[in-house]
Amino acid sequence: MKVILAIVQAEDANHVIKKLVDDGHRVTRVATTGGWLRRENATLLIGTANDQVDRVLEILKTTGQRRIILTSIPMEYTGVTNASVFEVEVGGATVFVLDVAEYQRL
Repeated sequence: MKVILAIVQAEDANHVIKKLVDDGHRVTRVATTGGWLRRENATLLIGTANDQVDRVLEILKTTGQRRIILTSIPMEYTGVTNASVFEVEVGGATVFVLDVAEYQRL
């Protein structure tokens, strides 16, 4: 058994969750915030059998949209009040696949 932690953009989360559930996976969504850009994310907890990990990863790859946004560096990092605007890529998913030592459904 594995647990997959997938961090996706909040605006992609509903679509990702729908695809996972439609494919028979159970998903728990936790609202989170990214540290650097301070944007809203969703951390998805997906428990799955070992032989389903590749299927879950494929769904995550095909549903999280990568896109370019314009942003400025938060003042805490620069100490400057007129930080320049720049492009940064967001979206997709950051994924951790962890072994589960024990699983119980109570």
